[in-house]
Amino acid sequence: MKKIMICLMALCVLYSCGEKKKSGVKAPIRVTTLLASPAFVDGGQTYVGIIEESEGTSVSFTGMGAVKRMLVNEGQHVNAGQLIAEIDDTQARSALKHAQAQMVQANDALYRYKQLHDAGSLPEMQWVEVQSKVAQAQSQLDMAKKNLADCRLIAPVSGIIGKKLINAGETAMPSQAVATILNINTLKVKVAIPEAEMNSINPSTQSTITVDAVGEELKGGRIEKGVQADALTHTYDIRINVANPKQKLLPGMVTTVKFINEGSQAISGISVPVTAVQRGTDKSYFVWIVDSNNTAHRNKVSVGSTSGNYISITEGIKVGQRIVTEGYQKLSEGTKVVF
Repeated sequence: MKKIMICLMALCVLYSCGEKKKSGVKAPIRVTTLLASPAFVDGGQTYVGIIEESEGTSVSFTGMGAVKRMLVNEGQHVNAGQLIAEIDDTQARSALKHAQAQMVQANDALYRYKQLHDAGSLPEMQWVEVQSKVAQAQSQLDMAKKNLADCRLIAPVSGIIGKKLINAGETAMPSQAVATILNINTLKVKVAIPEAEMNSINPSTQSTITVDAVGEELKGGRIEKGVQADALTHTYDIRINVANPKQKLLPGMVTTVKFINEGSQAISGISVPVTAVQRGTDKSYFVWIVDSNNTAHRNKVSVGSTSGNYISITEGIKVGQRIVTEGYQKLSEGTKVVF
């Protein structure tokens, strides 16, 4: 019995020793990291913008009628003078024929009365009345021709069909928009700017505009500043003029707009957040890097200029190395980390 008790006590001692050894292993420290890569930081403010057309023209019929043909679709390019749509012209053609007949009758009367007038046998007042009827008939004929021509809707400008608002078979009312034609040779990027930042932007402020939808980065042009704030957000709309010669950009596309503030110092090379760079007791700078085994190491670096919240690293870091940006306060040489 004593032997059994001694064995149990020995096992308990061994188990407790094993537990102590396990508890002595430190758990990995959780950190936030980034991969060192070539970068350019200009210290400018970044916003989200929406592309708008520089000009939009709504086209409509001047009279009422059933749409006989609709010859364009949304997104289609049209030239000035191109036929867009037609309405039923039956009544207009009938009115034109009547006006033409009236014109023939008036001219015939003018010819007959002219002979009497030239012979001196027609009172002057009656001659004036005949001439007046000819003028009235000509006016009615001109109006009938215009009404017939207005049954054909012609593009007044060149551009892209933005919206088609009516289809064949529907009835078009006078001045009811049938389609919109957008000028997209030049566009405007609308950006909402907080009121506190409006003073930092002027008509000549430089900007870069990135459009992910087409993979384009453009240089912004002159800026138009709004003067009326949104009552809820307290932001002002500004519009940046952008050239679009290839017409790749379309209204409605989302953009990233970066304003380059005057006096900001641009930095290039490998840039990291300023908070990732520490200073040792020997006045040298260092960062924490993580190797392929998820182990943290203290790495001396040489720093360059700063811009905003970023600082350039001129020596001590290679592209592709993983740098600790948050959680470095608990690190020591050789600490295991997770990220």
